[in-house]
Amino acid sequence: MQKVIAYCGIICNECPAYIATQKNDENEKKRLAQLWSSKEVPLIPEDIECDGCLLEGKRLTKFCYVCVIRKCAIEKEVENCAYCEEYICDKLYKHIEKLNVPEAKETLDEIKRNIST
Repeated sequence: MQKVIAYCGIICNECPAYIATQKNDENEKKRLAQLWSSKEVPLIPEDIECDGCLLEGKRLTKFCYVCVIRKCAIEKEVENCAYCEEYICDKLYKHIEKLNVPEAKETLDEIKRNIST
């Protein structure tokens, strides 16, 4: 299966929300909603629907609708952040740190190396 890489470098088809949506696993979506909920952002299973943030008009998690990285990449019309002239910006760095997904930066670094050669 080809990797689906989000704007921020997360590999969508390895993300629990994406997997649960593709498998139509309501129990897993419920578990993830509970796990990822906070006082600031309460989640319900319907908030975990995800076909990948690259797609317009498809199912997106609640986070995608407010994601500054997604919004920025769409505005700049880049495939993902590795294609941006400002890579790696503070906004992306903070996003990766907050989500604790260092592998996303590794993915983007690899893409950047490949497009730079």
